[in-house]
Amino acid sequence: HVQLVESGGGLVQPGGSEKLSCAATGHTYDRYCMSWFRQGPGQEREGVATIYSGPGVPIVPTFSDSVTGRFTISRDYAKKTQYLQMNNLKPEDTGVYYCAAHNVLGRACTSVAGLYMSWGQGTQVTVS
Repeated sequence: HVQLVESGGGLVQPGGSEKLSCAATGHTYDRYCMSWFRQGPGQEREGVATIYSGPGVPIVPTFSDSVTGRFTISRDYAKKTQYLQMNNLKPEDTGVYYCAAHNVLGRACTSVAGLYMSWGQGTQVTVS
């Protein structure tokens, strides 16, 4: 499986911004789904952003209702790195953020955690 290494995170003031990185190493998929998940204190893991990467017309990433309009995804293909830009952060955005990926045959991606085979180590984001 591909290995994912996250960076970024830390303490952010409400209304502030933070950018997380997820770098892929090892064998990488030609066609894959990547999602960002987060897990707040005492909460279940939640998918917040999902994007397909592979051949064909680019597909617009999807975001959970809780972050739509505030979070965006970007990619640097040369660095095999994806970024989660988080703006206008709120205390309820606090949690451990994970990037995850799995290869896919088609182009449809979901944020079902059980489908994802490769996970980053997680990085803490605290909005306070």
